[in-house]
Amino acid sequence: MRVIGVIPARWGSTRFPGKSLHPILGKPLVCRVVEAVRRARRLDDVIVATDDERIAAAVRPGGVRVAMTSPNHPSGTDRVAEAARAGADDVVINIQGDEPLIPPELIDTLAEKMAAEPRWEMATAACPIHDPGELAAPSVVKVVLDRDDAALYFSRLPIPFRRDGAPDLTSGLYWRHLGIYAYRGAFLNRLVREPPCALERAEMLEQLRALHLGARIAVIRTGPLGVGVDTPADVGALEAELRRRGMA
Repeated sequence: MRVIGVIPARWGSTRFPGKSLHPILGKPLVCRVVEAVRRARRLDDVIVATDDERIAAAVRPGGVRVAMTSPNHPSGTDRVAEAARAGADDVVINIQGDEPLIPPELIDTLAEKMAAEPRWEMATAACPIHDPGELAAPSVVKVVLDRDDAALYFSRLPIPFRRDGAPDLTSGLYWRHLGIYAYRGAFLNRLVREPPCALERAEMLEQLRALHLGARIAVIRTGPLGVGVDTPADVGALEAELRRRGMA
């Protein structure tokens, strides 16, 4: 079994075109992500999956492998699957290209979960929600868990709904889904062959296709990932955090 880390990086971000190459304290964002990912111990290979030669040229000097992928993929998952070309028993970890503060330990934990427990088709992560504004925001994806920490459902709405009053954010019921995924190779290859289901189209969440197909998705409970870059307004906060951590 190989464990393959794939970082999808495209030029055409809707809210931040060219985001992958935006300088973060003088270094392209995607290169910051590569540095973080390469500190994980359990990855046998790290691949940057891109459809843009400018991004490929930026990361190649660091020695990372580049997979030039189709520009027509409907999702990052499709890009990851093309780049990984995973065997059935491989584990593929999809690591977002705008999260330079991703803890390497979380990547290792996901890899170890998939290696130790073959019953899981996928694994992901979530952190507690303590802020009512975060719970209400459609941009924040929520996940509810069963007793084995398997995902029951993902939604942009505040779930679970509390019928008899305001949500109790000290209850341990409210979890923010974090955008990192580990896939069993066989399931990833199946997933990208399937069309989006009605739930996925309604919520615009790819992981609902996996649940629709009956996948068991393990959810690792963790802390927040730190500052990511979604829009240009996030750059200043990320640079300040990198300086605070002595990572400038």
